[in-house]
Amino acid sequence: MKVISLVPSLTELLIDLGVNVVGRTRFCIYPSEKIKEIPIIGGTKNPNIDKIKAIQPDLIVANKEENNEADVVELAQMFKTIVTEIETVEDALESILLLGEATGTSTKAVQLHDEIKSYIPTKPYSDELNVVYLIWKKPLMSVGRDTYIHDVLRLYGLHNLFGNQTRYPETNFETLRLLQPDIILLSSEPYPFSSKHIVEFQKEIPSALIELVNGEWFSWYGSRMLPAFKALQSWRENICI
Repeated sequence: MKVISLVPSLTELLIDLGVNVVGRTRFCIYPSEKIKEIPIIGGTKNPNIDKIKAIQPDLIVANKEENNEADVVELAQMFKTIVTEIETVEDALESILLLGEATGTSTKAVQLHDEIKSYIPTKPYSDELNVVYLIWKKPLMSVGRDTYIHDVLRLYGLHNLFGNQTRYPETNFETLRLLQPDIILLSSEPYPFSSKHIVEFQKEIPSALIELVNGEWFSWYGSRMLPAFKALQSWRENICI
């Protein structure tokens, strides 16, 4: 079975399940030891339709947010296509089972699903913290309630102060001061926040703890949920406010 993946997180998942992935986007970077062997068929937002036609895949894996609807509609007219929609951790877990069934790898998919689930907190944190999670610098952008990131924050007792909005709301330092977050999390992706930004944010919002975090922990699903949730468990226990 020849499968093309247009979703970085799910490319890694498919490879880990043992699926024959014959095409991927340039943003598919995991697993690093195997990914270079797989041909690139463009980006997540601009796949090369002609290259995909030449490969004649048995299945294309896409995602509602990652990929453009027009591209997906065109490809679905030619090839069997699964379009995932992942806004919660539960959605991500269900996608593992869905793709396992679609590719004949259900046994491995169920094993991975169950192992990931074993690392998900089973009871609320007693010290819920008010947080702002930032993904972009100019303009400053956070995450709303209908994102996978929001749901990961929720699981780890981190109350998203932009949870009353949707998608990726813009903000500014004045608004952040009014919100009075306990923590401002500066993600490593898609904007590469770094240590130099901690000083800037600390000056603007001195009452908040400013912390750099690995964006993969909060935004990559599929196989990467397992190392992410292991890391988040330890990280959350060591937050000191």
